[in-house]
Amino acid sequence: MRDREDRIFEEASALWRELYGERPPIDADGGTLLDVIMRGLPERGYERLASPHLRPSQIRGPGPDA
Repeated sequence: MRDREDRIFEEASALWRELYGERPPIDADGGTLLDVIMRGLPERGYERLASPHLRPSQIRGPGPDA
């Protein structure tokens, strides 16, 4: 399990460096770091469902088992 957490931290740190051009300013685990990154991004709608390339038959909502 630790290996998974380490990979999440490495990916979150790399994303931070890509977005902000510096190492993360906080000492946190990967999940917390991703939360901080996501809170700083603007809210956007989910565009995939508005795609002209999708047919209505390709869009499914949760079924009765969800």
